[in-house]
Amino acid sequence: MPRPNRRAFIRAAGVLATGVALLAPRLPLAQGMPPGMAMPAEAEARAGAIVITQPWSRAAMRGGSGAAFLTLRNTGTTADRLLGATTPAAGKVELHSMVRDGDVMRMREQPAIDLPPGQDVVLRPGGLHLMMLGLAQPLERGATLPLTLRFEHAGEVTVQVAVQAAGASGMPAMGGARGHMH
Repeated sequence: MPRPNRRAFIRAAGVLATGVALLAPRLPLAQGMPPGMAMPAEAEARAGAIVITQPWSRAAMRGGSGAAFLTLRNTGTTADRLLGATTPAAGKVELHSMVRDGDVMRMREQPAIDLPPGQDVVLRPGGLHLMMLGLAQPLERGATLPLTLRFEHAGEVTVQVAVQAAGASGMPAMGGARGHMH
């Protein structure tokens, strides 16, 4: 029997993860999960030609602010833009970038995030991110929260954001391999 190639294995793992995500309960913030156990976040979501992967956030306190991170891939042939986002978990969501001002890094609100055709735009700590202001409840490790993204051409899509530990640097990998798309 021939061995499956790596690409076929990765594709099968993505299908399995998508199936798990579809079966997972969709609560605004999941409750009753054991500490450190993250609910499966959607492996992939689509809005038109935009593919959204790896939505995650860090744990944060009620009333404060938190940030959401994800990867946006424009699979189309024309540019699009992320215009905004909303979540019932926060009073407001802003698009932010980090810029160096002398020796200090500062956050700046952005009117939109450009999504060039055929490219990935990665929202990550220390770079572009979605700032959630006025959290209605704490973001607890292991929970998920719905986040609706609004694109100029692709429309709207809601993704489930997995909440990681307060100091997390990214989504934990399934099976030990990190699945970043570049």
